[in-house]
Amino acid sequence: MIDNLDLKKLDLRDPVELNRLATAVSEVGFLTIKNTGLDAERIGQLIDAYRNFFRMPETFKRSVDMARTGANRGWGAPQSEQVDPNANPDYKEVFDCGYELPPGNRYTGSGLSVYAPNLWPDGLSEFRETVQSYYADACGVAMRVLRAIAVSLGRDAASFDTAFDTPMALLRGNFYPERPDWAGEKDFGIAAHTDYGCLTLLATDGNSGLEVQMPNGTWEGVNAAPGTFVINFGEMLEFWTAGQVKATLHRVRGGQEERISVPLFFNPSYDTNVAPPGSDRSISAGEHLTRRFNETYVHLQENA
Repeated sequence: MIDNLDLKKLDLRDPVELNRLATAVSEVGFLTIKNTGLDAERIGQLIDAYRNFFRMPETFKRSVDMARTGANRGWGAPQSEQVDPNANPDYKEVFDCGYELPPGNRYTGSGLSVYAPNLWPDGLSEFRETVQSYYADACGVAMRVLRAIAVSLGRDAASFDTAFDTPMALLRGNFYPERPDWAGEKDFGIAAHTDYGCLTLLATDGNSGLEVQMPNGTWEGVNAAPGTFVINFGEMLEFWTAGQVKATLHRVRGGQEERISVPLFFNPSYDTNVAPPGSDRSISAGEHLTRRFNETYVHLQENA
């Protein structure tokens, strides 16, 4: 079962809610969460902004096509990603933006693709303002969830904080059209995969489509109305916590309705060592994320 938790209770370190969180992160790797401060109206505005962008002509979207950037910023056309090498490229469209480095930051001028400049379409200033405003607030919610997770694992609440001073946080708008008539067994909106990073905070338009592989191996649909969020965890947090937090396979096959979802992939700074605590290993968060991006984005696969 996928539990629905209350972030206000977690903020107050309610012991019952923290125990439910500990079970969700270790056994299922998915949960939903309410009372974040980002309500249904705010999410509706965000979804509308992405919908307006995705409905623009392809020639317009090509002006911010990430395939020409060498990074994952801007629009990704259908079949521009392949999360499962044994499936066909995913038929969804995406729009990605990330953290904007301030002057004097230690990564400014580094040329690292995970901190690449954002690409914004001309003539859609409201789109940019809506997305950037949500990005900042969603990062705040994700940090609150991580602090609660730290407490549920017996750590200090602030144990993750310093690792996120320059987050490799990526915000994505996903547009899943109706499942195409030509789609076969190897065609997905997004094929089965585990997320690559730390924590994913997912807002949706309320339409169904996301499926999660449960501990018994079956696939279960998970849905959340606007204002309630789906949360799951990536490979990075799984090994950063020595397996205390589970990264879980999930997918979107697609159905009779189009669907828009907005995941925030909340990841730490590039140089963060995300190896298991107490181990003698060193795993660079940035190197791990860059390698996984290179394996996934079709225009970057030659770098893999």
